[in-house]
Amino acid sequence: MDLQLEGRVVLVVGGTGLIGSAVVERLEAEGAVVVSASRGGEGGLVLDARDDASVAAGMAKVLEMHGRIDGVVVTAAPSAQTLDPARSADPAQVLEGVDAKALTFLRVANAVLPVMTDAGSGRIVGVSGQNAHLTGSITGSIRNAALIIAAKNLADSVAGTGVTVNVVNPGPVTTEPASVVAPGKPGESSPVDVASLIAFLVSPVAGAISGESIAVGHRVRGVGSM
Repeated sequence: MDLQLEGRVVLVVGGTGLIGSAVVERLEAEGAVVVSASRGGEGGLVLDARDDASVAAGMAKVLEMHGRIDGVVVTAAPSAQTLDPARSADPAQVLEGVDAKALTFLRVANAVLPVMTDAGSGRIVGVSGQNAHLTGSITGSIRNAALIIAAKNLADSVAGTGVTVNVVNPGPVTTEPASVVAPGKPGESSPVDVASLIAFLVSPVAGAISGESIAVGHRVRGVGSM
C-alpha cells in the first residue's frame, strides 16, 4: 500500500528511543521528511516535551525549516521499567508519571493543533501502553489511561477539521517478541510492528480514523475492550 507520505513533514518527539527510532526509519523509508526531536538533540532537533517554551521553540523551528507540519508522533516517555514498584501508589510518582507521559503528549499536541487546523489537515499520534487496562501499577495504569483520555478529547475537539488524533497502545515492546500470549497478559510486539501502525495512522490514507486507541500485539488476553 502506498501510504502517500512522500514529502510530508512529520515531527517525531522522542525519535531516538526504541520505538521512536523505528518510527523515524519507517517514515523515512516511506519518503516522509522526518524531523527527529529529543531533549538532548541527538536526533537533530532539541525539544524537551516537559517544557512549554521548548515545545513552542521546537515547533517554530520545524515551521521555519519546512513551512508546514503534516504529522506529529509523540513517543517520548520513560519506560515502564523506570517506575519504582514500591512507590506504585505514591502520589508523587503518579504525578511524575502523568507529567512525563500524558502531559508530554498534551503539550506537544496543543502546540501543533492550531497549525494543523489552520491548514485543514494533520495527523497526531501518541504512544500509550496496555497497562492502561491492567491493575498492578497505579502509576503505570494512570499515566497510560490519562494519555488515551486526553487524545480522545482532543480528537473530538477537532472533529471535522481534517485533523486526526489517535493513540497506539502496545504491550511489551522488544526486538524479539514472543508469540505466546499468557492469560491476563498483553501480547509482545517489536518496534517495527509499532512503527508500521504509526506510519499508517500518520498518513493521508488514515483520514477516516480518529479518537481511537489501537492495540499492537494481542490486546490483554481475557480482558474485554475498554
